[in-house]
Amino acid sequence: MTPPPATLVIGATGTTGSRTAAQLTAAGHHVKAASRRAVDVPGAEPVAFDWYEPATHAAALDGADRVYLIPPVGDTDPAAVMLPFLRQARAAGVHRAVLLSSSAIPEGGPAVGTVHQALPGLFEQWAVLRPSWFMQNFTGTHVHAASIREEGAIWTATGNGRVGFVDAEDIAAVAVRALTDAHAPNTDLVLTGPEALSHDAIAATITQVTGRPVDHRHQTYEQLRDRLAAHLPPEFASLLAGLDRAIAEGAEDRVTDTVPRLTGRPARTFRALVARESG
Repeated sequence: MTPPPATLVIGATGTTGSRTAAQLTAAGHHVKAASRRAVDVPGAEPVAFDWYEPATHAAALDGADRVYLIPPVGDTDPAAVMLPFLRQARAAGVHRAVLLSSSAIPEGGPAVGTVHQALPGLFEQWAVLRPSWFMQNFTGTHVHAASIREEGAIWTATGNGRVGFVDAEDIAAVAVRALTDAHAPNTDLVLTGPEALSHDAIAATITQVTGRPVDHRHQTYEQLRDRLAAHLPPEFASLLAGLDRAIAEGAEDRVTDTVPRLTGRPARTFRALVARESG
């Protein structure tokens, strides 16, 4: 008996990939969970995958008819490896692709924006998820979460700018709908939480919910760039610091209805996430 077509989830150990794979398998879908390291997703088929190792691509695509795409982390030109893979995927029978991008990167913009621009020409069924900044940045392994634990501080160059932070569980829920609904969105989707918050408000909420004092330390673009460059390639550090500067100028001060419209339930709040993660 021929197995049902699979959904290939690339980056299945990542923040949204792991949640997307888990939600898909929980709903009874056949999932190929792709990652450079072993994946433990109950009900999913583990498969080795590395964007920079083309020899891993054919086996990952075998039997898949749709794919969730997480770009290679830290690559300022992901199109160089992603576009050849996507052409290979189309030739192998993949007919739907859902790409994780960012609210800060428009179609045709830098980095993954080039892949966004190419996707409609490669697949008849597609979607680009453009989430705002993740709420999990303050609770997981992100630099903000580390500085909260180690210093009781969040360091940014965002000033008083506000962000519609979004729960990764909500991103995954939208990804599942985009991958499995009878009709693909065939558009880009900006995802936010239900409210736009400054980093001062984020620090205050963490303090209130956990009882541990957390401060927001305001920095200039240059100060943050140099701080990040101690741990990241200079070009990537400049890119990230520039995103903070854009937040300070109001680029992320918005709330969309995408999550409730596609999932049928309200988007989760940051306060609820902190309570869940610290409980």
